[in-house]
Amino acid sequence: MILCISVMSGDVLRKGTISRMDKNLFCSVSVSQVTMEAGGLPLELWRMILAYLPLPDLGRCSLVCRAWRELILSLDRTRWRQLYLGCAECRHPNWPNQPDVEPESWREAFKQHYLASKTWTKNAAILETSVCFSLFRRRRMRRTLSVGPGHEFHSLGSALAMSSLFDRILLFPGLHEEQGEIILKVPVEIVGHGKLGEVALLASIDQQCSTTRLCNLVFMPAWFSPFMFKTTSGHVQFDNCNFENGHIQVHGPGTCQVKFCSFKNTHVFLHNVPLCVLENCEFVGSENNSVTVEGHPSSENNWAYTHLLGLIRSSPSVLPTEDSDSLMSLDLESRDQAWSPRTCGIVIEGSQSPTSPTTGSPRAGSQEAEVGSNGERVARTPDSSDGGLSPSGEDEDEDQLTYRLSYQVQGPRPVLGGSFLGPPLPGASIQLPSCLVLNSLQQELQKDREAMALASSVQGCLIRKCLFRDGKGGVFVCSYGRAKMEGNIFRNLTYAVRCIHNSKIIMLRNHIHHCRASGIFLRLEGGGLIAGNNICHNAEAGVDIRKKSNPLILCNQIHHGLRSGIVVLGNGKGIIRNNQIFSNKEAGIYILYHGNPVVSRNHIFKGHAAGIAVNENGRGLITENVIRENQWGGVDIRRGGVPILRSNLICFGYSDGVVVGDEGKGLLEGNTIYANKGCGVWMMASSLPHVTSNHVSYNGLYGVAVFSQKDGSGEFPGGHGAQENFSEDGDAILWETELEKDDDPLRRPITIALVESNSVNHNGASGLYIQSSEALHIVTNVIHANRVRGITVAQSSQLTRVANNSISCNRQSGVKIEAQCKVELRGNGIYDNRGHGVITKGDSTVMENDIIGNRGSGLQLLPMSDTKVIKNRIHSFRASGIAVQGHAKALVQENTIFQGRTNKTIFQQSSTNQDCIIQNNRFLVFKKSDTWRLANPPARPHLENSLRGPSAAHGGQKVTAMATRITAHVEGGYHSKRSIFCTIL
Repeated sequence: MILCISVMSGDVLRKGTISRMDKNLFCSVSVSQVTMEAGGLPLELWRMILAYLPLPDLGRCSLVCRAWRELILSLDRTRWRQLYLGCAECRHPNWPNQPDVEPESWREAFKQHYLASKTWTKNAAILETSVCFSLFRRRRMRRTLSVGPGHEFHSLGSALAMSSLFDRILLFPGLHEEQGEIILKVPVEIVGHGKLGEVALLASIDQQCSTTRLCNLVFMPAWFSPFMFKTTSGHVQFDNCNFENGHIQVHGPGTCQVKFCSFKNTHVFLHNVPLCVLENCEFVGSENNSVTVEGHPSSENNWAYTHLLGLIRSSPSVLPTEDSDSLMSLDLESRDQAWSPRTCGIVIEGSQSPTSPTTGSPRAGSQEAEVGSNGERVARTPDSSDGGLSPSGEDEDEDQLTYRLSYQVQGPRPVLGGSFLGPPLPGASIQLPSCLVLNSLQQELQKDREAMALASSVQGCLIRKCLFRDGKGGVFVCSYGRAKMEGNIFRNLTYAVRCIHNSKIIMLRNHIHHCRASGIFLRLEGGGLIAGNNICHNAEAGVDIRKKSNPLILCNQIHHGLRSGIVVLGNGKGIIRNNQIFSNKEAGIYILYHGNPVVSRNHIFKGHAAGIAVNENGRGLITENVIRENQWGGVDIRRGGVPILRSNLICFGYSDGVVVGDEGKGLLEGNTIYANKGCGVWMMASSLPHVTSNHVSYNGLYGVAVFSQKDGSGEFPGGHGAQENFSEDGDAILWETELEKDDDPLRRPITIALVESNSVNHNGASGLYIQSSEALHIVTNVIHANRVRGITVAQSSQLTRVANNSISCNRQSGVKIEAQCKVELRGNGIYDNRGHGVITKGDSTVMENDIIGNRGSGLQLLPMSDTKVIKNRIHSFRASGIAVQGHAKALVQENTIFQGRTNKTIFQQSSTNQDCIIQNNRFLVFKKSDTWRLANPPARPHLENSLRGPSAAHGGQKVTAMATRITAHVEGGYHSKRSIFCTIL
């Protein structure tokens, strides 16, 4: 019997002579034999036999039993593929974006197409029944009307005049031109016979019936109207059609379903549509927008709305799954939880312990650099007046008795810990803490239920798996319109998507590249969800947000833009979260003109300018981002920018970590600023920034540098400083007329620049460098193990207050105060520095400090200084407690001064100096029986009640001070007189 079946299948079925009854008999007999003798024939032979069955018989066979169903399903790459590609009404399931990629299942693709092609007939049962004889309903047979030379009808209009409900009108190859407007009054199906392109229809069609379908046609506009098709209330379905040089218009409550269609210079206009589906379509060469979605979706739905919604939900979703995250899984090192720092970066020798200085020899350039009489930089030797001593100090007599006081040095307070505690090692991986690792889109949607609901919603227009190329505009959504775009490609357009006037867009998994302007543009309170997209190589910003627009930008890759990655301006808002923004020519994120986004958990790296730039009164909450390897500053704040910068990792930059430039303001709180080639923080005191609770370590130059002296040129290096043109159409826009009031309660005004509660350690030059004509407060910081001094005050015409800081283990002096500087040192602990504890040439007050264990003098007063030394505890390990050189003016009163070595004087001064007043001091000479402790009060600084976590810090500031770029004398011979800083190109 099996042999008979195989012979019949091979010969009779191949000739097509088997009848329907024979087929049913064949299937029943085959089933009985296979179930009883399953091992009779190999599966390969059964697949070969079943490959000759048509579609209805394949369906019947799959319903017999589980074994036969699995056998039918196994024909996916053979028979099901053949059936799909042989269908004239559809194209490759991945056309037009990936026509060379096979679908996961040809059978499933065929099923989806088949169900979609029948949507237009879902109301047939209602229309075909007689109202008067509802008890005797019967289904009428559909007719096929042929149109063309030599056929039943010579024109489409004459065929429509004779058509009935759901008749099929077949247009044969040729050019069919209608001289008047075609009005569809009954549901019909108009199909082109033959291959696509052989049947052309020049007509203007107005649909006035409930449903219609057009398939396999080339549409061109009639001579009297640019509209090729329009409908106001019914449902229209286009399958496998081409449209050229015209318009398609659908008004709500009308709906449309378009699949496998090509639009050449054609505009699809959708007005108040409740639901419209454009799937697997190509839009080419548009002179305006390819698709316009206008107006809020109509609340009045036609009969097709429910069927379209069910079809959308049953089709495969573009939403990511746990094991599929294609766009976010590109081979980029930033996607990993760890990366390797640059191999040619900073090389800093590690320390033996968190509280001890390095044991290796200082690198070249770590010697002090002073300015000579001729204005040139002169390197100072370790035995100069600055008091730098040999790191080892082994030239001293080790037989002398020494005594160390018992105290505890306040070490660095890392924010992140782990890889950021030690020096960066070339080639070593940097492990990110879990709070800074990027999540997949699926993880983010699971955490954010509101975003998940938004991503799953369908309203207005759904555009899926389409290609927009080589034209002016892609999709334009306006006037409360709603549109959802999934898995599309936008390329070589002027812009991809515009969303304005309270409209909402949902963009998932699209690829937007090589646009001549911005990729996505939102203005006038536009919003929605932009998630999982790949946005690259655009001439303007990847995403442009302005005029109160407020989108959620989630898990995108925005890279290789010719300008910025994301621009927020003109009161634009938005949540920018968990994105990769890299390799853009300008700032990764640019905030200006009162833009106020929330920027969190992004990776911003390898930009050619700043990572984030806040300019022209821009604001924003910038938190928990990884900003690394940018050519200029990690974050640049200037010209009235007032951001809150909190808990970010800013590292491996080729310039400064954070720049607070002319008129920049803001709060820098709880950030880790690590291993940047320039300064950790470069700022102007006149801008009144608030720098608190940051961990600033292993940067190439100063940890924190404060300047206010103006540069004579006032220009950006390289000529970059011109104002960017952010006009939408190239005309000037007066943003100030629309700016909101600055009513953010987190931003309270302050009057003095403040550096407090930071950990500044292991930086290549001084921990803090001040050259300022403005007042400055430096409070409760830990300044530790920097390669030059702890604090250098090079210029301070107004009072610089240094209070309650721990200054320890720095390679040279703990604090140096230059001539004519006004400084107050109060309540500090200055320990174990390799030079002097404090060296001063200026007008200073040193009060209630512990200056203990330094290798030079505890306090050295140089000629022309005027110093008040009151109520301090001073001890030097190898030198005098206080050394007064030349004719220094000083008041030394009520201090406790300990002897460090038996042969060292406690107080050293010139015998001719009459300007040094010494009153009521305690000089404690070393004795073996003595036990000295720092008690009553305990060792300073007293930080327990002064340190603040990030959550307790105050907000930003509002100031109006004007400043331009400054010239700074840089110590240590690291670079020229200009500090490295961020430039907005």
